[in-house]
Amino acid sequence: MKPIKTGIIGCGMISEIYLKNCCDTFRITDVVACADLDMQKAKEKAEKFGIEACTVDELLSNKEIEAIINLTVPIAHAEISKKILIAGKHAYSEKPLAIELNDGEELLSIAGKLGLCLGAAPDTFLGGGIQSAKKLIDDGLIGDPITVNAFLMTRGPENFHPNPDFFYQYGGGPLLDFGPYYITTMVSLLGAISKVSAFAKMTYPERVILGNNPRKGEKIKVQIPTHYSAILEFERGITGTITVSFDLPYPYWESKLPYIQIEGSKGSIIIPDPNKFEGPVLLRKLNGEYEEMPLTHSFTENMRGMGFAYMLNKRSNQKDYKGNGDLALHVLDVMTGIDRSAQTGNVYSVKHKFQMPESLPQDMPEYFY
Repeated sequence: MKPIKTGIIGCGMISEIYLKNCCDTFRITDVVACADLDMQKAKEKAEKFGIEACTVDELLSNKEIEAIINLTVPIAHAEISKKILIAGKHAYSEKPLAIELNDGEELLSIAGKLGLCLGAAPDTFLGGGIQSAKKLIDDGLIGDPITVNAFLMTRGPENFHPNPDFFYQYGGGPLLDFGPYYITTMVSLLGAISKVSAFAKMTYPERVILGNNPRKGEKIKVQIPTHYSAILEFERGITGTITVSFDLPYPYWESKLPYIQIEGSKGSIIIPDPNKFEGPVLLRKLNGEYEEMPLTHSFTENMRGMGFAYMLNKRSNQKDYKGNGDLALHVLDVMTGIDRSAQTGNVYSVKHKFQMPESLPQDMPEYFY
């Protein structure tokens, strides 16, 4: 299979693992250039991975490049992905697809009209942990799913991120930052969400940068809610809840709540951290105790970029494959619906559906290694 010439826009913190995997791991990706508004960042990454550093405009106009990964900050995702598509290249962005629903809708429309693939992170649901859990559910080990409960309970990224300001501005927050992992995982296991009802709050109007950071002690003004609690109704009749919060007190930010727990008619399953590719998967049958189950699927290390490689491979072999843009748009619809419900006090009906992602085979496809 011929590798596809690839570019990367955005050379910040997350770009390191994408470059590592797309340069060294995935057979189908041939990264040739990277770009960033900060040219020094682009040059540093280019030198480390043996690729070209260029401006964003130069990368977009490079006729050799067929696909681009968009790793800019969330508020720029829609704008940059639109430029990628208009340049005639397949687009894949970090999560979320966009921060406004109408922007996500426009991206999907443009990709469809131009016959291009559109995809977005997270791709952690393709990892060994969640795929193994999916097989247990699909095989009927918990019976008919009845309810699901998800929890992201932590202190905010001011503890570890070098520049955490954007997490507390428009386009940031726990819902748009961590929500995609949890909601993508839930809908990939249980199908589409039809309605949401939510509440939100801002607990601390100000945050202080912590950790081993040159900016330690600086204060950040919080402009958005930092805690959301929502009730979910799935199309297949399952009900659930999700809580995402940056409001746990420091340093006691380790919650004992499960990441995602699904109760069924014959048992219960605890899904591993949806921000990671690994396990463990815990299963409890009726009248039993939770037991750690062996993982049936591969890809348990950090495989960020796996969704991009999967998109390109499917495009090469299935001309009608358009990426997971419809899934990313559904997740965006759910998240913006949660925010709208919290603001208005009304139940929000989700508009956009998606094609259920297929389960990955248990053996390793050649385009990954």
